Amino acid sequence: MVSKRVYVKEIKAGDRVDDIFIVAEKTVAYSQKGSPYLNLRLKDRTGEVDGKIWENALAWDKTFKKGDFVHIQARALSYKSSTQLSVSDIRKLEDETVDIADFLPVAKRDRTEMFAEILKYCERVKDPFLSALLDSFFGDEKIVELFKKAPAAKGLHHTYIGGLLEHTLSMVRLLELVASHYKDLNEDLLITGGILHDIGKIYEFSYGRLVDYSDAGRLLGHIVIGLEMIDERIAGIPDFPEQTAMELRHLIVSHHGALEFGSPKRPKTLEALVVHYIDDLDAKVNAFQAYIDMTGDEKESSWTPFHRLFERYIYKGKKLENDASEDQAT
Repeated sequence: MVSKRVYVKEIKAGDRVDDIFIVAEKTVAYSQKGSPYLNLRLKDRTGEVDGKIWENALAWDKTFKKGDFVHIQARALSYKSSTQLSVSDIRKLEDETVDIADFLPVAKRDRTEMFAEILKYCERVKDPFLSALLDSFFGDEKIVELFKKAPAAKGLHHTYIGGLLEHTLSMVRLLELVASHYKDLNEDLLITGGILHDIGKIYEFSYGRLVDYSDAGRLLGHIVIGLEMIDERIAGIPDFPEQTAMELRHLIVSHHGALEFGSPKRPKTLEALVVHYIDDLDAKVNAFQAYIDMTGDEKESSWTPFHRLFERYIYKGKKLENDASEDQAT
């Protein structure tokens, strides 16, 4: 088995890179002069880095595909405040020669422990119909297995095995605090909606060696998938109140907040409004933290490279200066 020595997080401009990565994206592009080149996204469990193959691009394109493990030789360059690899050689590797643990990031906290905490929140739901709905979902071993494994997203937040579980638990903790702060919130509906708001993601993504969208994920999306799953479970619970079902459905379809972000309806109940903003907050905090963590040594800069999705640089602070002062004092 080939050992990996250098991870994406450690690569700096000027480095010579001779190591193994997984091809997360691969496209043929053309320069202004019409010359073909390959755009690559190379990935390991610490993050992703852009790569380019400038010479003989069409010939190299035939030798590997998206999702393959590859051994590359490259030079790391600085381009628009980000690190980019100029690849001079690339060779496909067979799966059995690679340790998959080097390439699949996993939630830091134990997933069994996190799921046990989710179940404790389920037990606190007093409404017998919402309680029965949660029992219906988490009494299904297949759903539990997928829920504990699924990522919460492909590219922005909680993009690792167990990410959906971690995101859901973080949200429910915050929702409990909000429910104790504001009056007139239906805490049972809030907690149930928080737990189930992204349940469709267990089928929206495929998550073997890469996180990607499934066919259902691309054609329907997790909001539609989740609504169908909830409707199916509600249909199996006798006398489930239509008003409760409608308010829960509304919470699911509106949790992205606006049509341009994938929700067919904007939040129109207190509970839906709270779930939307807590979902957005938790996702963006995780994305900020992950980007700060993956952009390397704080000694180099107090700022991250430009984040393309957030369209901004992110301030990392000057913690090391304080740490150095403390070290000298000791």
